[in-house]
Amino acid sequence: MAVEQITRSTGTNGTSNPIVFARHETFHPRFGWLKKGFDRACADPEIFLREDAPVRLGVGKNMVRSIRYWCQAFKLLEADQPTEFGIQLLGDGGWDSFLEDPASLWLLHWKLLEPPCYATTWEFVFNQFRSVEFSTEELFNQLCEYRDRVAPRMAESSLKKDISCVLRMYTQQPEKATVSEDSLDCPFAELGLLYPSANSRTYGFRMGQKPTLPAAIVVYACLHYAAVAMAGQDRIPLGKLLYDPGSPGQVFRLTESALDEAITVFADETSLGISDAAGKREFFFNDEPIGKAGDILNAYYRAR
Repeated sequence: MAVEQITRSTGTNGTSNPIVFARHETFHPRFGWLKKGFDRACADPEIFLREDAPVRLGVGKNMVRSIRYWCQAFKLLEADQPTEFGIQLLGDGGWDSFLEDPASLWLLHWKLLEPPCYATTWEFVFNQFRSVEFSTEELFNQLCEYRDRVAPRMAESSLKKDISCVLRMYTQQPEKATVSEDSLDCPFAELGLLYPSANSRTYGFRMGQKPTLPAAIVVYACLHYAAVAMAGQDRIPLGKLLYDPGSPGQVFRLTESALDEAITVFADETSLGISDAAGKREFFFNDEPIGKAGDILNAYYRAR
């Protein structure tokens, strides 16, 4: 079953995004969930509809729905069938079948936000919300303003659930004396994209280079973004890669120097790199961008 679509909005580069709030059942994606959901769906595409799905997946009924949602949101499944991307990443002999490399979490983060995005609040937080440091109240108020434009009938309680899920998903939780299932960190907290203040009342984005983000993932994202944003062309201004909604700079919270460094790893004089003519800096690529992106990713995972 596809994720319910309330309405649609114009997303990155004119693409159409479904408007989807609070379909995660309040659960962020937990360790092992994506692999488990993907494998079970490969074996039985009806698994999520089975009465005994909670037993077969080893989770509660609400968690079954959450796993199903996250597998679609990350583009691993479509209509409960494995996608080409899902097979490449998690299939037998795939790039990283058990998500052991942090690079795969960065790749999934990119795929989550890549149109069509089935997580509207996530798309807003990373592509529309411009504050580097913020309170939950500020984020909620701006999300409400966005909601009023795209889905005015959506309940505020759904927005609050999404904000809570985003913050728990990307922020490492403080250590507790007792560990419960609800206190477990999400694997995406390892990316270090968000950090809490000392009083946990405000949060901030970590800008710039990320220790676990390989250049291969950044350049893969640049090529995929350019293929849509500048379709049919072989270059794109660096400013678009940094600041446009849906760009690698926004999704990964990169600075210009961090983006430069990643591209430089793969730069050569003829096929890919940064040109600087009359002060206009552009990322150029002379190969078909989607194929080139796939080659870079294949080479990265083969070298692991």
